[in-house]
Amino acid sequence: MDKLLSMRDAIQEWVPDGASVALGLQLEQMIPFAAGHEIIRQKKRGITLIGPISDILFDQLIGAGCVKQVMAAWVGNVMMGSAYSFRRAVEQDGMKVFNLTNLTLLLALEAGAMGVPFLPTRTALGSDVAKGNHFFCAIFSPFEGKEPLWAVRALNPDVTIVHVQRADREGNAHCWGNFGVMLEGVRAAKRVIVVAEEVVEPEVVASDPNRTVIPGFLVNAVVESPFGAHPSPVQGYYKRDDAFFRQYHEQTRTKSDSDAWLRRWVYDVADRRAYLNQLGVCRVERLGVKQHAYAAPADYGY
Repeated sequence: MDKLLSMRDAIQEWVPDGASVALGLQLEQMIPFAAGHEIIRQKKRGITLIGPISDILFDQLIGAGCVKQVMAAWVGNVMMGSAYSFRRAVEQDGMKVFNLTNLTLLLALEAGAMGVPFLPTRTALGSDVAKGNHFFCAIFSPFEGKEPLWAVRALNPDVTIVHVQRADREGNAHCWGNFGVMLEGVRAAKRVIVVAEEVVEPEVVASDPNRTVIPGFLVNAVVESPFGAHPSPVQGYYKRDDAFFRQYHEQTRTKSDSDAWLRRWVYDVADRRAYLNQLGVCRVERLGVKQHAYAAPADYGY
């Protein structure tokens, strides 16, 4: 089945108002900024954001008024520290935040993927992470019964959006590098949008089945979006744009600053091509791979 859609159509069809959306599951790389910007352009509302170390995409979605609540291990600008829209939303507007660690978020998604109500863990015992948090419930092992454990509630996002290096039109996707909690997030989700640097023929994906980490039968939509993860890096395609993260930090200190930034980089650019034109050819070229490091061929013959 051909699942290739434009970004506009994919977000319009599969990300309704009020949805819980998992983004940025690969930690600091391959963050689906292009998808997040389209959510902002379409003025989606009441979104619950789910993610581990959530970089400035969460801040942008919050600043745009798209977000009702956040389930995350951390929200900010990884390179610079604070994310100002997030802080304003929590400190001034009372936005609800459910604290999770990277590991307990993974366990919540893994439980959702497995179809079980919770998974037990010792992590976070003795901390305040579980305080007033419906994701945690104290239990005892039925086998030993002496040591307390946390039961981490299962989490099934309405939509998981991931960015990968390449995919075919049916959604079979190749990805390499740090997966973070992407695989668990994809398997736990009710719907999945795969954004790829390039859409390739099925033969390309089939040539390396061990790199096909997302099977097409889990995917609802495929979007081709070169540089769709900028300013985060995509291994084999482009590096992290450190200057962009610094500039975002400097240009979003106040609400009016944030609104101006969103107008320039999201609302006033129709799509990713216009975004790249504004970024500039020279800057795009500087971020490209300068020294290729190819893997050795693998022989799948018998």
